[in-house]
Amino acid sequence: MTSLGAVGAINKVGARRLFAGGGFRRLLASRFAAQWGDGMFQAGLGGAVLFNPERQADPIAVAIGLAVLLLPYSVIGPFAGAFLDRWDRRRVLVVANLLRGVLVVVTAAAVGAGIAGVPLYAGALLVMGVSRFVGAGLSASLPHVVDRDHLVEANAVAATLGAAVAAVGGACAIALRPVLGVDNTGSALVTGFAVLGSLVAAVAAARFARGELGPDEFDEPPQTMVAVAHGLADGGRAAARTPTVAAGFAALLTHRLAFGVSTLVGLLLMRYWFTDGAVFRAGIAGVGQAVAGGAAGMLVAAVVTPPLVSYFGRRRAIAGALVVAAAAQLGLGLLLALPTVVIATFVLAGAGQVVKLSLDAAVQQDIGDEVRGRVFALYDTLFNVAYVVAVALAAFVVPADGYAPGLLATASVVYLVGLIGYLTVERPDRG
Repeated sequence: MTSLGAVGAINKVGARRLFAGGGFRRLLASRFAAQWGDGMFQAGLGGAVLFNPERQADPIAVAIGLAVLLLPYSVIGPFAGAFLDRWDRRRVLVVANLLRGVLVVVTAAAVGAGIAGVPLYAGALLVMGVSRFVGAGLSASLPHVVDRDHLVEANAVAATLGAAVAAVGGACAIALRPVLGVDNTGSALVTGFAVLGSLVAAVAAARFARGELGPDEFDEPPQTMVAVAHGLADGGRAAARTPTVAAGFAALLTHRLAFGVSTLVGLLLMRYWFTDGAVFRAGIAGVGQAVAGGAAGMLVAAVVTPPLVSYFGRRRAIAGALVVAAAAQLGLGLLLALPTVVIATFVLAGAGQVVKLSLDAAVQQDIGDEVRGRVFALYDTLFNVAYVVAVALAAFVVPADGYAPGLLATASVVYLVGLIGYLTVERPDRG
């Protein structure tokens, strides 16, 4: 599906306004290139660790790998927020993308050399850490290229299609593995291809004028390190005093907790439990099918979220998404068959994206520009801390082959707890 397909939920006038400005198109180009590179890097490195015959993987090893790819959201988040609210965001996007390209090449070389353990994970940690500057900078910059009234639609296009493009990057890595090889050398070549995304993203960001992406105001201590130290707390206070944002955080965090458990179980099932069927595949090909299902779910979310929010309001749209996720987790996930896992991934990813798009708009509409970068940095931090914590806890109790219906049932309960938390924090009179 093209970007215009995802805009099908937007009326024609809104679509013309979104794409009329060159700024939105340039920001999309930078975002899509960066996220394609992220998907390529993560799938390439994941294949090297999980599905490389020269390496072995157990639940703890898988959990460590996922944590390394996602912990930068929590480690870098406070720093990214403070810097994005005091530095020219255009410069951050250019420099961060170029630095990430260098780190991708270094990490790919480590894969090719057969390096494992802490050194390899450190390289991945640096790559994904720099990616957080890019992701938070793109989100904080969006209100500078889109009218306030069209932020929901813009997020439906940018965030959802960006995630889909990341999935395409992952699919490219999976497709290249049998061509370039599944050993360390082949894995290194696949991982190294991600540098192309970083280079294209840097070129696209460089086309903006200095200061065009903000910040417009400066509301921080003059000393940079003091601002960094206060960044996370500032974002937390801003979110806490904004009910729409605080409630959205509660909803999204519970989704990430449940989805983290499902991800670990699914990866182990693909590696050790499932066998190939007529259509659905096990192994890394099955992971690719599940990723494609999740990407399709997010694309559907891009289409349905704007009209859902417009007709039912943000509160009911988020609550409904959590109910659908709980039902899908329980009704489809517990069957533990290849087709139902792919379908469940489609539904869960789509429901989670409805929640995320609604929260994105709440942050961009209800949080001032002078602190928005710090709130998005906090958003990134909590978004992935919840996921990593869920994966880590599940790793200690999941069987080595991944067959764990009890864990999936627990994940369904987590969604319902999140629903209660969301309805408690959000005010009925807020859209």
